[in-house]
Amino acid sequence: MRTSITKNIENSIEFKQQLLTWSQQFREVVFMDSNDYPQQYSSYDCILAVDAFTSVKTDYHNAFEDLKQYQQVTKDWLFGYLSFDLKNDVELLHSNNFDGLDFPDLYFFQPKKIFLLKGNELEIQYLNMCDHEVEIDFNEIIELESQTFVTLSAVEVQQRISKESYLDKVSKILDHIHRGDIYEANFCMEFFIENAIINPLEKFLKLNEISKSPLAVYFKNNTQFLLSASPERYLKKEGELIISQPIKGTAKRFSDPIEDEKSKDELALDPKERSENIMVSDLVRNDLSRTAQKGSVNVEELCGIYSFEQVHQMISTITSRLDFQYTGVDVIKTTFPMGSMTGTPKVSVLKIIEEMEETKRGLYSGAVGYFTPNGDFDFNVVIRSILYNQDKKYVSFSVGSAITSQSIPEKEYEECLLKAKAMREVLS
Repeated sequence: MRTSITKNIENSIEFKQQLLTWSQQFREVVFMDSNDYPQQYSSYDCILAVDAFTSVKTDYHNAFEDLKQYQQVTKDWLFGYLSFDLKNDVELLHSNNFDGLDFPDLYFFQPKKIFLLKGNELEIQYLNMCDHEVEIDFNEIIELESQTFVTLSAVEVQQRISKESYLDKVSKILDHIHRGDIYEANFCMEFFIENAIINPLEKFLKLNEISKSPLAVYFKNNTQFLLSASPERYLKKEGELIISQPIKGTAKRFSDPIEDEKSKDELALDPKERSENIMVSDLVRNDLSRTAQKGSVNVEELCGIYSFEQVHQMISTITSRLDFQYTGVDVIKTTFPMGSMTGTPKVSVLKIIEEMEETKRGLYSGAVGYFTPNGDFDFNVVIRSILYNQDKKYVSFSVGSAITSQSIPEKEYEECLLKAKAMREVLS
């Protein structure tokens, strides 16, 4: 079905840029970059998939069943996304908030052409129908020179929820927590630009340079774009091993090494941040247990501290072994949406945040990734990301934080602004 060819790449950083530039001619593109961030569970340093041979696009109704069937029939590489609103397929929920982007709830495609880079070794996999193009394409890619971009005029970023309204909404969520309705809720707000004309490639390269995150993604489906600097892995499957790495807990970075180390140490010991992370880790453990072999759910690391270009983060790693009676899509469905972007108990929180938030989340806080031909997969969490609908000239990015009983509304607002900083910088 596919022809596989291996090449040696001398300069992987330059080659990644050439690969991404070359990909712009195609209607469908998924480019995933680890930015050489040291991570235990990374299969590739970079992946590019382009040019759909087949695809599935649907709203949330029976979305997971459609995906399962598409994957089982195709038995090939599939790339795409799961939007947050697939929650409505999992539970009796709805999404009635404003949506300026209008992306499908689920979209996956089977690419004609795939490039898999690990170290200096590049594996090229083309469907047999176009394998005669491998050498032509490869030569074209390595001859490309780095692009220069025309700077467009600055645009005004607007905030969907005012500071005053944000503080009021967080106070209401705290009332729910103090009443015992919920324990923790991830509350998000949108920043947006109307009548926006941007160059998605330029903005992605800028965002990726600022953030250098381990699960960065450039996604294009015709005129719909995702430019993601996500540091978070939602779910990965390797054989029967399932891995989830929720992030909860954020601290500022400082240019002064002593201040920076102090910020990191304070995060590690902060009782509020630790309780956030532990509650979500517990939720993930519970979610994974639904498809796991008995006694196989393990917390490999609890509240580990990791440093990225913009922030320090607290990350836990939870694993399980998949029970043979379940499929990979079953694991996704029973853990979706991811605990770090919802809260506990999940369904109660989803109802409350639907009421409090003013924008439909859509692809934000969903997941982007791929399935391999043997049914393994790897998905990020769509955070620290810019979304763009070129037809509607609408740009959107959202940020959120976890509200717990120890939350101070002002500090949660500051955390949101800290997370928004890189996207604002890129867009202005």
